[in-house]
Amino acid sequence: MFIFLLIFITSFIVALREVINGNRAGIFVFLIFGLSIYTTAMSVAYLIGLKSLIPLFQFFKEFLVLSVLILNIISLKQKPRFHLIDYAIFAFLAYTILYAVLPIGEQNFGQRLVALKSISFYVVVYFTGRFLDVKSIYISKYFNYLLLLTIAAGAVVLAELAFNQQLQTLTGYADYSYYFFNFEPSGNYGLSWTFESEGGYKRFASFFANPLEHAAATLLALSVIAALYTRDDNKISINSMGLLALGASFISIIFAISRAPLAGYFLIIYVYGWITRKKTITNTFHVALGLVVVYLIYLFSKFEDNNTGIVEVLMNTVDFSNPSSVGHLVEWVQGIMAMIAQPLGLGLGSSGRVGGTLGENIGGENQFIIIGVQAGVIALFLYLSVYVLFIKTGFKWINRLKGKERKICMAVLLFKIGVFIPLLTSEVESSSYISYLNWLLSGIFISMIMLPKTVPIIAENVY
Repeated sequence: MFIFLLIFITSFIVALREVINGNRAGIFVFLIFGLSIYTTAMSVAYLIGLKSLIPLFQFFKEFLVLSVLILNIISLKQKPRFHLIDYAIFAFLAYTILYAVLPIGEQNFGQRLVALKSISFYVVVYFTGRFLDVKSIYISKYFNYLLLLTIAAGAVVLAELAFNQQLQTLTGYADYSYYFFNFEPSGNYGLSWTFESEGGYKRFASFFANPLEHAAATLLALSVIAALYTRDDNKISINSMGLLALGASFISIIFAISRAPLAGYFLIIYVYGWITRKKTITNTFHVALGLVVVYLIYLFSKFEDNNTGIVEVLMNTVDFSNPSSVGHLVEWVQGIMAMIAQPLGLGLGSSGRVGGTLGENIGGENQFIIIGVQAGVIALFLYLSVYVLFIKTGFKWINRLKGKERKICMAVLLFKIGVFIPLLTSEVESSSYISYLNWLLSGIFISMIMLPKTVPIIAENVY
């Protein structure tokens, strides 16, 4: 198990060395290889008796991001041109800072600061990418790193299946979560309920924090695979590594058994077929959707005779009667009612992961509601506007860009679309791996399209 902590520390050192040597895009090394195993590495550190060092390890990610951001700002040679998205994101940060500074809500100042970081640190990550020197980024190299990570995640899942044991039962996950986040072990496997589905099926997280993060990571992987191997003429040129990564991503999404990311996975494929004008993909989806509807009708008619196992899971998902779906609905209703009662919010720390740690969580099953409950409908509007603007901007530029510019645009666009459904059922921003990579790439994308058109954008000699 010590290998995970070693990889975490090594990736930080390598990334820091790259940054010091002038390659600030080297931060990708840590975000990919370090943050993907962040919780596992921290659990192992706790397991082997390094509890006192965990706060230092936890600060690695913020230290690296802030360092790169400061260096990027210092090295700016001219005033950057700002996009509407920049203003919307900065407005979100400024507005939520007010909620941390002012005595709003029942949480103390320290708890409000922790909650502020939880919902707003993505802004810092975004501007870190926004001010990177995009001309020097060999983005295909880092996309290939993501493919290697995806293959490794799939291999770990296969090992978990072979031994019928979740990796987290060996890493000290439960003890770490209880000590640092006050989350008591639950479920049948001594971890948490998120590690199992209705019917007793184990959900596998590979080396990620939990099955939800694992499933969301496959959406990022699939988006990157699609972008990396699609040429400017929309023809697909994929190699054996790409096929292996694609297969690994499918294994991961299946055995994570997470409904919202699974829907997002297939949505990415459909949208990819649509934007690249591949009628084979879109027509196949239309036929498959029709067959699924027919099959669901059949299952409903035979449900009394087949109400066990996977059929029960499927049917209870469709009619929102399983505990997980009911839990989502209850949390949504509570959150919406709280926003109706307090349109300006209940204060930072009243919802989400921080609220759960404090035992005062309200409406914590939806990223948008989590923000709205804490900072009100204005913050919710700003956050939602940013996502809509990114999707709109992605569609606007996808057929105008070439080469590496188009790859980044496609990866960002597909992931924003695919992750939208999981945002409705979980606090995706609480995952450092997903959030940091998402917003760093988003910042790079906006930086690209805001450069003067006479400037070559991304270095082209690495594939």
